[in-house]
This record gives sequence, C-alpha cells and structure tokens, in this order.
Amino acid sequence: MMACLQSYLFVVMFSFFTPTDGHFITILDLCYYRGEDPHDVEYIWRAISDMVKVMEYNSTLNRLTGYTPIGIHTAEQFNANPVVLASFQTPLHSFCKHYGALAYEAGVNNNVEPSVHLRSMTAHGDRHPSMLTCSAYKFYPKQIRVTWLRNGQEVTSNMTSSEELANGDWHYQIHSYLEYTPTPGEKISCMVEHASFTEPKILHWDMSLPESERSKIAIGASGLVLGVVFAAAGLLYYNRRKTTGGDGEDKMFYCQIPRIHSNVLFYRVSHSSTAPLEQIRVKCLAHGHVGFQLGVL
Repeated sequence: MMACLQSYLFVVMFSFFTPTDGHFITILDLCYYRGEDPHDVEYIWRAISDMVKVMEYNSTLNRLTGYTPIGIHTAEQFNANPVVLASFQTPLHSFCKHYGALAYEAGVNNNVEPSVHLRSMTAHGDRHPSMLTCSAYKFYPKQIRVTWLRNGQEVTSNMTSSEELANGDWHYQIHSYLEYTPTPGEKISCMVEHASFTEPKILHWDMSLPESERSKIAIGASGLVLGVVFAAAGLLYYNRRKTTGGDGEDKMFYCQIPRIHSNVLFYRVSHSSTAPLEQIRVKCLAHGHVGFQLGVL
C-alpha cells in the first residue's frame, strides 16, 4: 500500500522587492515526492516576476523552460551550459532527498492504527429500512480500504463511502454506509484494511435485536438492578429500626437478679445494631440472671 510521501511537497520561497522600479521577484524551490520512496522526488526551480512565471527548471528533464521573452532567452543560454545545469541538480540531492528522508523517518513512516466503530443509523431512503455505518478514526497513512461483507461475501451495492477526511493533525477519518433489509440468519460485517494492520480488521454486526431495542433492554435492566438495591437497603433499614425499638435512640438492656437490686448487668446497644433481644437474653442467663427488662438510656 502506497503511503507516505505521495503528493507531499516541500517549498522554499524567496521574494525580492526593488523599491526603485517597484517590482517583485519570487524564487521557488519545490520538492515533489511521487511515491513511498523519499528519494523518488522531482525538484522544481521557478522564477516569478510580478506574479508572472518567467522561467522554470525541472530535474526530471534536467533543463530550463522560459515563459517570457527574457525567460526564453535566459533558458536557452543556461541549457547550453553543462555547469549551470549541474548546479541546478545540487538542491535535488542536498535539499529534497536529504530532508525528505529525514521527514519520512521522523513522522510520515509511522503507521497509526485506526479506531473502528460499527453502529446502526436511520436509513435515509425508502428502499431499505435499516442502515449501518462503519467509521475509522485517527489513522495514518491516508490510504485505507473499507469493505462490507454479507455472509463473508463482499457487498457491491447499496453502499456509499466518504473520502478520507483530514483531521488537520496528520490523521484521517473515513465513514462507509450500508443500507440493508434485515434477514434472519444473515451475517453482515465491516472489513477495514490499513497499513498499520497485520491482517484485515473485521467487525460483525449483531442482528439479534435492533440497536433501539437493545438500548431499551439495557435501560430496563439498569432500572431493575437499581430497584433491587434500593429495596434491599429499605428492608435492612426497617429491620434495624424494628430490632432497636424504632425511635432512633441508643438502648440499654439490663438484667437483674431477684431481691438483689444492686446486682444489675447492663448491655448498651446502639440504635443501629442488628443484635436481636434473644442474644441479650442468652447473655443474661449466662451470668445467672433470670430475667431482663428494656430501658431507654
């Protein structure tokens, strides 16, 4: 897959202004990269005077071309001089190929894997009731292929795709759309091929339920879980209040031996405690007490 420096351009521009005559002269040095090899480059030198192209050198042709009378005359003289032509070849190697290779290794050759998402949308036409969208985000290089599969076979109709859209940060995104009529047992997939993948990435669409129905089920299940949680919390709170008397105060259980009123055994129980009265009675009996009463602290 061709990636990298295709259609990339390095530009160096020099402009000169002559205040006496009021003329502008602009010199452009251009590097056109034509493939994934950073050394496959064409160097263009261009002279412009007052927005009129005067003369141009092309490294592929290794000659100059004039576009005005003075440009034509000068180009003929330069083309007849091998030393001048050789001097125009110098920027091709020292500028275009050198810096192009550095840029290629620094950033252009770094593949960024796309984030792929498959979702359902409302169909725009009347022919099919459903539409799927397969989107790939933040990938590099630009070249990418998005294909729809129906039961493993490539789909060639009822589909549209956007171009690779630049994000402005060297990354791209693309969106592909498929209009279809859901059929029981049918398997629809989106396949994405990119230089960052060792093999194509395939996302399968679950047609068991429409996305709207799955959303309703998810919302209903969430509501059911929340209802169970709140019900359990309310029941626990009710049981705690019932155990401790329900008035929210700390309670003190005490046991007393008959006729020995000074021998009283106290148990402090918080209103939030879940200890039942039966546990307090057992403690009283263990200490030789035969009865107990409930008193508020």
